[in-house]
Amino acid sequence: MTVYLPEPSPEMPQLENRPGVLVIPGGGYHMCSAREAEPVAFAFLAKGYAAFILRYTVGKEHDFSMPFADVQEAMEYIAANAAEWSVDASRIAAIGFSAGGHLCAALSVMGKIRPAASILVYPCILDSISPILAFPVPSLDVKVDAQTPAAFIIAACEDGTVPIKNSLAYANALENAGIPFEMHIYEKGHHGFSLAEPTLFSYRDSAEYNAHIKGWFDLCITWLNKRLEFLV
Repeated sequence: MTVYLPEPSPEMPQLENRPGVLVIPGGGYHMCSAREAEPVAFAFLAKGYAAFILRYTVGKEHDFSMPFADVQEAMEYIAANAAEWSVDASRIAAIGFSAGGHLCAALSVMGKIRPAASILVYPCILDSISPILAFPVPSLDVKVDAQTPAAFIIAACEDGTVPIKNSLAYANALENAGIPFEMHIYEKGHHGFSLAEPTLFSYRDSAEYNAHIKGWFDLCITWLNKRLEFLV
């Protein structure tokens, strides 16, 4: 895990005991995507959050239990060091992309220490997605319970890799459990758009919708700040 901690400053006393975000990149459990790691962490740093990037166990020689153990250990490590880092242990959110979204959702529904809020970006949720992943994974919508944190969900209708039924299934489970959530389903957007910045996105037709879809991050920050009572 890579830890990014802004230096405390008397010029910004409102940022003492700040919240944090655990960033969980995607990559189909085959790899951890660089496009969904540092760029995302730095975006949260710029908004006043501490950021933690988890590069978890991947590869066909492993199974789901190993990355799940990694993400739980990451939350435990953050909690154990929060006071030293001037981070509020009760306000650690998690964001996951694609397979990282699956791991983020797993932490949210089964973790020993669950995040204060979860952000799921084109997430894998259903076990039916297993054929494109490095190993079989459990469906997570069926594991939502009363302790599952509120969620912010982003996906795109034309995602040909992870169908939006994954996001919809999780949202439906949250609704049935009475868990708050906000969801934005964009019409346009290929899988893996990350922050939808030109430096991170290589599709030639991206200019049509990047300016629109990149707005998800500002929507997310507004939602998360309110959820964590940070700078509001």
